[in-house]
Amino acid sequence: MKLPPPDPSVRLRARGATANPDGRFETLRREIDPDAWSDCAPVPEDQRLLRTEVRIERPRTILNRVSSPDLGFDRTINPYRGCEHGCVYCFARPGHSYLGMSPGLDFETKLIARPDAPKILERELGRRGYRVAPVAIGTNTDPYQPIEHHHRVMRGILQVLSDWNHPVSIVTRGTLIERDLDILSDMAGRGLVHVGLSVTTLDAALARRMEPRAPTPARRLAIVRTLAQAGIPVRVMVAPVIPGLTDHEMETILKSAAEAGARAASWILLRLPHEVADLFSDWLERAEPLRARKVMDRLRQMHGGQDYDPRFGHRMRGQGVHADLLSHRFRIAVRRLGLDGDLPALDCSRFRRPPRKGDQLSLFE
Repeated sequence: MKLPPPDPSVRLRARGATANPDGRFETLRREIDPDAWSDCAPVPEDQRLLRTEVRIERPRTILNRVSSPDLGFDRTINPYRGCEHGCVYCFARPGHSYLGMSPGLDFETKLIARPDAPKILERELGRRGYRVAPVAIGTNTDPYQPIEHHHRVMRGILQVLSDWNHPVSIVTRGTLIERDLDILSDMAGRGLVHVGLSVTTLDAALARRMEPRAPTPARRLAIVRTLAQAGIPVRVMVAPVIPGLTDHEMETILKSAAEAGARAASWILLRLPHEVADLFSDWLERAEPLRARKVMDRLRQMHGGQDYDPRFGHRMRGQGVHADLLSHRFRIAVRRLGLDGDLPALDCSRFRRPPRKGDQLSLFE
């Protein structure tokens, strides 16, 4: 599907998408007629810039149960919906369609914060019959995206998890994680936290076009180093691997991450579910026109002729000769660099309700 043309009344700065295609559940379609603007008064320059908006959501529950056999966890927390990093390939973009918004520009400019998340989480952890297991945060949108600086939802969630001795695995590429080193390092000392840092490319210019508001590759490696020095187990995630565009960097990324202090590594193939396929193809034609056809052809070869194969066991790795080659290269590189082991197991045995005022404390803890 061809994307609609950019809105001529809007000026974009550091955005991944250029258009707002309708979500797949919409019954009506919006079309922009560029010629219609010729008879209109020009929009003042200071009003044309598309800015980030944040709305507040008050959810009834915050722990999401998942059952995918591709994943190593069964519950997640999402402090935010949408992500200002604006990574054009983000597989989470289609989630905005459920909210009646576009997976395009809306996903990176119309964000939703959940400030009550820590309070709701504490209530859910305290329910009779709750069974502890590691919770994953950042598997959908980044919990340390820029709006966390103001809303501090993730820090509140971390504090609750720390108070309850609840294990957590965090995925991010945001610098704000360094703000929470006090909580994270304390939790790491109790075996309660892992962090995964995703690195797509070491090419700063490519990263700026593809991930316009995410930290630079060098800055992400600096985060790995900071976390490692604080005693926090870190996994580098070469994700997503984009065949024909970033796949040649796999070994270099892994080497740089090992030098920064990462203890383990993983990789995930580019995923283009639903509307993301058109958004990414459009970006390729604009940003990498000479490589666009090669990238999409190679990706389709790894997904059985489709832009994306959603089947469990295939969606994150692909299949065929090129997918097998990537897996083989990864195994050799991590073995050589000492990144082929697992991070220390998270400790579920410490989980308990934190003491309240007036409680009788144990003499043996």
